[in-house]
Amino acid sequence: MTPHPWSIPDPVEAERMRDVERLGMLDTPPEGRFDQVTSMARRVMGVPAASLALMDSDRLWMKSIRGLEVDEVPREKTVCRTTIARAYNRPEDPVLVIPDAAADPEFMEIPGIGGPDGIRFYAGYPLYGPTGHPVGTFCVYDTEPRHLDAQQIEAFTELAEWAQRELERTAELDRAAEIQTQLLPRPLVGLRGYELAAACLPAFTVGGDFFDHYSRGDALMLTVADVMGKGLGAAILSSSVRASVRGASRVLERYGPAAGAHDTGAVTTLAAEHLTEDCEHTSTFVTALLAAIDMPTGSIHYTDAGHGLALIRRADGRIDPLEEGGPPIGILPGTTWTSDEAVLEPGDMVVICSDGLLDLLDENSDREALWEFVAPHTRPGDLVAATRELVAGRPPLDDVTVVAVRRESA
Repeated sequence: MTPHPWSIPDPVEAERMRDVERLGMLDTPPEGRFDQVTSMARRVMGVPAASLALMDSDRLWMKSIRGLEVDEVPREKTVCRTTIARAYNRPEDPVLVIPDAAADPEFMEIPGIGGPDGIRFYAGYPLYGPTGHPVGTFCVYDTEPRHLDAQQIEAFTELAEWAQRELERTAELDRAAEIQTQLLPRPLVGLRGYELAAACLPAFTVGGDFFDHYSRGDALMLTVADVMGKGLGAAILSSSVRASVRGASRVLERYGPAAGAHDTGAVTTLAAEHLTEDCEHTSTFVTALLAAIDMPTGSIHYTDAGHGLALIRRADGRIDPLEEGGPPIGILPGTTWTSDEAVLEPGDMVVICSDGLLDLLDENSDREALWEFVAPHTRPGDLVAATRELVAGRPPLDDVTVVAVRRESA
């Protein structure tokens, strides 16, 4: 018995919906990369409308649509559900072309088909999720009946493959974001007399900012770094920076002089040696600030490699910026960085952030705006919460990272 063109068995539909959910794209904002595909489809195919949509359990939701004023359509009132079912029933020939839907008994009763301004021509191609189930459709529409020749079918298929690649890139980016989040350090326990809070909020799915914190003996080690650029490329290099800094810290702890890993200048210099070729080959650089806090005394050894966004909020509310240091990593091969010193008194809080936060506060990059933002917050958790609220209210154009450590009052 031939399956009904709209039929999808319940167990299969459950698996299909899991693939839709894995994408995590339903009800997300428009994206230029998808709009480029639908806009190009209108020009190449000579049609007034094109869409890229996902089929939810009860609706067809438009991730991108050009030429039609609609965001979503009830699932039972779409031709696209047939395109989805066709991916199962006729996988060897997934393209659904309907020259005149208004004259086809299977579709003529669907709202929006036919009439003075209704859809007559339809061509749809299924789009597939991470495990191979059809999750949506790429479609073109016309208000006049028409046929597609072999060359036009080929062009339509190539456009659909472009849309499919963009969907796959979404899944890859989501996985990259998950891994990047997992690489952030776990909360430290046993920080007697200290409170720490941190956040890394990428402007896009993944970013070039990162922070790190870990213990080396009695010292609390902090790193905030910002790789030039945004997105996946910067994220890849940021992982290399993190590994190089941690590796240099371990090497100096085991084989270096007595100061060992607490010598942030030596750690920066050794890590930069590992990163020189990566920076040269990718034509990029990294700003970073490394700090080692001696927890018994509050003494801070720190190295600023072109970062310039670190301060101590004193217990009485004063702001003491930390001194800026040498150039960013990757600018001048062979650079040797040194350590500067400061003291964290009881009640003081050291704050290190990336320039994405400064950009949100002041378009002119005036560091005093950062000082004013930090000053009212006496505890790390409050500062991080305020940063998250700021980002939520005004989506950043650059990654935003903040790390804060407070020495408890005596």
